[in-house]
Amino acid sequence: MVEMFESGGDFMWPILVLLIIGLAISLERIWTLTRAGVNTRKFIAKVKDALKEGGIDAAIEVCANTRGPVASIFHAGLMRADRGIESVEKSITSAGSIEMAFLEKGLVWLATVVSIAPMLGFTGTVMGMIQAFDSIAAANDISPTIVASGISVALLTTLFGLVVAIIIQTTHNYCVSRIDKLIVDMEESSNELVDTLITMEKK
Repeated sequence: MVEMFESGGDFMWPILVLLIIGLAISLERIWTLTRAGVNTRKFIAKVKDALKEGGIDAAIEVCANTRGPVASIFHAGLMRADRGIESVEKSITSAGSIEMAFLEKGLVWLATVVSIAPMLGFTGTVMGMIQAFDSIAAANDISPTIVASGISVALLTTLFGLVVAIIIQTTHNYCVSRIDKLIVDMEESSNELVDTLITMEKK
């Protein structure tokens, strides 16, 4: 791998930098999204029990002691429970937008890496092909050895660019799937919280 990297020329270095940046962002996002996930069913049951036993304040305390976006939007909604259901819904919507922005942070850079890495690889290949033809012109001989070695070196940047794009695209898709699941959990659980508060208000 080291020999192939060194044979690829100068364009291998920016591709390597993109790989490092992409992996760093991917690891941070995976760690953050993994921590953001909670057992929604258990959490909702705990909040409902707190509402029955200790009221809004007890439920707020449960939310404050639980990590994740679902707990955050619950906390925002319950803090406005004394102002009516409409205020709760607005607070949940605003908190949900903030949490979505936080969850999606960094994904644009992963998409950028996926786009740029192959482009750099193709650019390196074009440069390598130009150098290969220059070597043929300088040697004044279309030798199979000259052509084959030049093209082989030129294609290495494309190979590495595509490998980087595949790795980062895989982690990007994983992060997107995790975010989609969290968003569905937020929507379903927030509707359940509002329904619970409406029922309590009627009683």
